[in-house]
Amino acid sequence: MREIVLDTETTGFDPLTGDRLVEIGCIELENHIPTGRNFHRYINPEREMPDAAFRIHGLSTAFLADKPKFAEVVEEFIAFVAEDPLVIHNAEFDMKFINFELEKAGSRAIPFQRAIDTVKMARTKFPGAPASLDALCKRFNIDNSNRTLHGALLDAQLLADVYLELLGGRQTGLILAEETSATIDLNFAKRGSAGNRPVRAPRPHAPSEEERAAHKAFIAKLKEAIWLQ
Repeated sequence: MREIVLDTETTGFDPLTGDRLVEIGCIELENHIPTGRNFHRYINPEREMPDAAFRIHGLSTAFLADKPKFAEVVEEFIAFVAEDPLVIHNAEFDMKFINFELEKAGSRAIPFQRAIDTVKMARTKFPGAPASLDALCKRFNIDNSNRTLHGALLDAQLLADVYLELLGGRQTGLILAEETSATIDLNFAKRGSAGNRPVRAPRPHAPSEEERAAHKAFIAKLKEAIWLQ
């Protein structure tokens, strides 16, 4: 099963008021495990970077000036995500920007139903607990010490680990079942079937006379010992 973990950085909160996408990071998963393939692009937003946004991700107007516009990378992006599910932390925010940019570039929007929202997953699994990416990294002991600023690819990599933990960890699904089945088959082969299993002589278990005498002396010291009733 192929899934894409996706994260974005933007100039603000709402594309309808002039904010734009400035970074896309995608991680490919197969059966919930990263394959090593990713898609990462910085995007020229064709506008100035607000100070508030710069303090979050550190992407300046000057840094993004020579980067491609979204329309120049849209085909690569579409080819990478294909028709597979998108794993996103707070999917409504990222999908709003992705679809705005897709439509602006003349491409078809991605149906929201393709998004798997890990914020909703976390709130369902841990009601009332913080559901930010940092909080979930802390809960699952995932090292996020390099996350001094937000970054789309880094956050997607962290989210891939968080998503796996939200699903139950690395020993889930068919992988564990296959390993368990293989282990059982191997152990059975080693010890043999019931028809050819080696016969083991019965082990003595009756107490010796010395043990009987020691036990009798011990219970004699007890008050109302059950052995004497």
